[in-house]
Amino acid sequence: MAGRTLSQNQADLPEAAREVVGDDSLVTAAQRDPRAFAPLYDRYLDPIYRYCYRSLGSREAAEDATSLVFSRALASLRSCDPPSFRSWLFAIAHNTLANTVRDRRLTASLDLASGIADPLPSPEDEALAAEERNSLRALLGHLPDDQRRVLELRLAGLSGPETAAALGKTHGAVKIAQHRAFTRLRSLLGVGAGKEACDGRH
Repeated sequence: MAGRTLSQNQADLPEAAREVVGDDSLVTAAQRDPRAFAPLYDRYLDPIYRYCYRSLGSREAAEDATSLVFSRALASLRSCDPPSFRSWLFAIAHNTLANTVRDRRLTASLDLASGIADPLPSPEDEALAAEERNSLRALLGHLPDDQRRVLELRLAGLSGPETAAALGKTHGAVKIAQHRAFTRLRSLLGVGAGKEACDGRH
């Protein structure tokens, strides 16, 4: 991944910056010296990549989006409130993915306009489609956008309040969307009504 080179500078950091473990202190240090962003990059690279991959379903697209997220985060780091770094970073990821999905839909529409698609799927396509229907990503695709985004952020490890901050919603709205999402998923999976495992998380 192109952004991986950021971590190569980690050995050059002042020892005090290398020893810091809290996000607040790392963000403050990086706002003074961009080289101190490397530990934050290392810490959040995998969660951001997984979040992007879950939404885009392509390794190459997820890598590109992840690199863009961290580039934007580094460029605007001075505007970040250190205690809110994680939700701030995922808000950047959320906006990046929204733009990427919009651009992909536009490209797909243009591609469809250039020719007539074969109305009959091939056996290979049918097999791939069946496999995709059983995947988590396919299930999330059946949810309304607001519910899907809430679950994607929760699956990425964000708390309810952090998810709310990333999406610009209230915590109450996030809890309602999460409840409705699990109700919908239970219906899709044919599971009887019951209390969601995530109920009570804050």
